[in-house]
Amino acid sequence: MAQQTRNGHSASAAEVAALAGVSRQTVSRVVNGMPNVTEKTRKRVLAAMEELGFRPNFAGAALRGGSYRSIGLCMYNITRVGNLATLEGIMQAAREHDFAVTMIEMGGDKPYTLADASRCMVERPVDGMILNMNRMAPDFEEFVPQPGVRTVILSMYAHPRCTTIDSDQYGSCELLTNYLLEHGHSNMRFVAGPENSISSRFREAGWRDTLGRAHVDAAPMLRGDWSADSGYAMGERIAAEVLAGGSQAPTAVLAANDQMALGVIAALENAGLSVPDDVSVVGIDDALEGLVPHNRLTTLRFDLRGVGKLAFEAAIGESSSIEAIHVPSTLVERSTVRDIRG
Repeated sequence: MAQQTRNGHSASAAEVAALAGVSRQTVSRVVNGMPNVTEKTRKRVLAAMEELGFRPNFAGAALRGGSYRSIGLCMYNITRVGNLATLEGIMQAAREHDFAVTMIEMGGDKPYTLADASRCMVERPVDGMILNMNRMAPDFEEFVPQPGVRTVILSMYAHPRCTTIDSDQYGSCELLTNYLLEHGHSNMRFVAGPENSISSRFREAGWRDTLGRAHVDAAPMLRGDWSADSGYAMGERIAAEVLAGGSQAPTAVLAANDQMALGVIAALENAGLSVPDDVSVVGIDDALEGLVPHNRLTTLRFDLRGVGKLAFEAAIGESSSIEAIHVPSTLVERSTVRDIRG
C-alpha cells in the first residue's frame, strides 16, 4: 500500500489509519495537534504519515478550523532592495502569527493585472492576499477583489475596494526638498527613477510641489533607472553644468534613490568637484546602509519592514474599513549636504 501511494496517488487518512493501526479520528487528532492522543500513538501515526507521504487536506482543515493559516503574496521583481525588505517584514509578521506565505513573483515584461494576480493567488489555499504594485496595473480602478478573500495592495494610490499601504513616497521628497531649501539650495536638480515607476512619480511630484509652494522654479528633471550607473551618467551632466558656472548652476542634487545618488557623487568627484563643498547630494531609501563602507550619504530611511508588517496584519484582519496608509520616513543626516545660507 505504501509503494502504491508513492507512485500512484496521494495517501488518504484511512490509509494512514490502517498502517498505524488506529482509527481515522486518531489520525485527525494528530494532524490537528489535539492533546487527547498518547505520545506513543502520535509517533506511530507520524511514522505512517511519513512512510506514505501523507499530506493533510487543506480544504478540510479550513472547513474545520475556518482558516488555512496562509497568506498569499504576489510581488513584482523580488530582487529589488526595497521589495526584499518589505518581504522580510511580511515574513516576520507571518512567523509571529504562525502563518505560512505563498508567494508568486511577476517578472520580466509579462503583463501585470490585479485581476490575473488575484485569480492566480485564490487558487492556492490562502486566507488573504497582498498584491505588490511597483508599476501601475491597467485594471487598478476597476479591480474587484476575490469574494471572501481580504486583499491588500502595496501602492501609494488609494483604491475604492481595497486597503492600500506604502511608504510615503510623496512626503519623502517633500521633506528632502524642504531640507535642501532650508540649507540655502534653491538651484537643485532632481534625478528621477524609471517613468513607469509609481514610487518615482510620487517622489517627483513631492519635489515639484514643494518647490512650487516655495515659489521656486523647478529645473529640468533628469531620469535614471535606479542603478548607480544611471546616476553616474546624470552626474556627468550635472558636473558639466556646475563647471560651466552661471547663476543657474545647481548647488544640490536630489536623487530618487541611494544607488543613483552614489553614482552622482562618483561622477561629480571624478570631474574634480567636491561633495558637499561644491555640490550637495541627497538620496532616498537608506538601502545601502551596511553595504557601503563609511557611508556618508544624507538620505531618508523608509520603514519597509513596517510596511510589510502592516500589510500582513491588514490582509488577515477582520475590519471592513478601506484605508490608504502612508508610512512616514525618517531623515538620516550624514555629511553630503552643506549649508550655503549667508
